[in-house]
Amino acid sequence: MISPHINKSRNTPKVLVENKVTFAGPESELSIYDTYEQAERVQLKSDQLLFCAMVTGKKVMHSDEERFNSEFLPHESFVMAPESIVEIDFPTAQLAKPTTCLAIEISTDRIKQVATSLNENIPINQDFGHWHYDNQLVHTHHNSQTQGLLNRIVQMYGENHQDRSAMISLAVSELTIRLLRHQTRDFMMSFCQQQPDHNSLTATVSYIEGNLAENLDIDVLARIACMGRTKFFNEFRIHFGCSPIVFQQQLRLKQAAIMIKQGKQITQTCFYLGFNNASHFSRCFKQFYGLTPRQYKLRHQVNYITKDNSFL
Repeated sequence: MISPHINKSRNTPKVLVENKVTFAGPESELSIYDTYEQAERVQLKSDQLLFCAMVTGKKVMHSDEERFNSEFLPHESFVMAPESIVEIDFPTAQLAKPTTCLAIEISTDRIKQVATSLNENIPINQDFGHWHYDNQLVHTHHNSQTQGLLNRIVQMYGENHQDRSAMISLAVSELTIRLLRHQTRDFMMSFCQQQPDHNSLTATVSYIEGNLAENLDIDVLARIACMGRTKFFNEFRIHFGCSPIVFQQQLRLKQAAIMIKQGKQITQTCFYLGFNNASHFSRCFKQFYGLTPRQYKLRHQVNYITKDNSFL
């Protein structure tokens, strides 16, 4: 993830706990944090939104404001709201194996600009409100698309390219859109679960959630939504960012992760959720979580966490 150019700046750390190397960009900033020894309750605060992505090692994040305590591992992100404070433990950091995290600071103005653009160009159903950033901590795993975007962003910050600023600006806007969609989708999912019969979309989401192991028929979903097939398909993609079939598979994989954390057998989980082939299930799971089901089970077999989120 970290380019050779950026690595050169990390070769001579000035401090052993949260050594920071920073690269500026338009309305954003990239920092690489390396910690070389175990430490506890190290405070982190930013006056702008801070998108953090783990690279190596493990952190334990604490927030008294939001009563948040959670492990932070590679292939995961932790998004801090402006002016929020977290305290960090570094239980595994060593001089030879530092705990490394990258942090992208995004200005409040940029977030507002992106939200305004979304509201103007792809407005959502008024029942779900509007596109906006909710000032709260977000802990999520990366899907393959988000991981690839982060890799590109880090590469761009380290380049001396004539179009560097423009490329960083576009990539940071994409990262912001993914965050806004993640938060808005979480709200819509909660709304659908609380009021499944409120409108056409809540009814179809409720049906999909109740039939995770079944093959979906788009015509059946369109009838539930009381829409034509084309209109339903377009409305669903606007609100949830993907087709109903992909949406169902994402829900299956999230449920699979929960079951694996609970200690369920991987093969049992695969067939219970409607996957017909264990190899196909493993490939889909790795693409979604960055780990095979077996690797995921090993990571979480000691620390079982029930809540699961993802950038989509």
